[in-house]
Amino acid sequence: MRIDWYKVSPSAYNAMLNLQRTVNKSKLDKYLLELIKIRASQLNGCAHCLDMHTKDALAIGESEQRINLLTVWREAPIYTPREKAAIAWCESLTLISQIGAPDNLYEEVVSFFNPEELVELTLAIVAINAWNRLGVGFKSDVGNYVSNRNSK
Repeated sequence: MRIDWYKVSPSAYNAMLNLQRTVNKSKLDKYLLELIKIRASQLNGCAHCLDMHTKDALAIGESEQRINLLTVWREAPIYTPREKAAIAWCESLTLISQIGAPDNLYEEVVSFFNPEELVELTLAIVAINAWNRLGVGFKSDVGNYVSNRNSK
């Protein structure tokens, strides 16, 4: 068992919560935000965050099919072009040391998101990547999360 980082450093935990509160105030679609959280968590191998965000996505009414096919989103016709652009941007920033943030991908994402939305989307990607690194680094608990979200 590794340390409970949030107990060891409440100020770090509060900083993360403040970042997440900013993301939560986003005007972006709640389904899109959950897809982003799930995809980044898949790429980062964060079981804790995958458990949490798949449950949250289901709780707000996202379909099992869209969650299950997220790993093969390019081949699945069930995502909108806007969602695909966001997922591609998420992958790029999550794998930034391998992929970078290429101009063609940036041009695609800005064709679907205005500047404010693009900042909100990017901040959401930054936040989930930070949570993933904490979850993986400290081996956060898996399987006990219960969503308190609902589709209303």
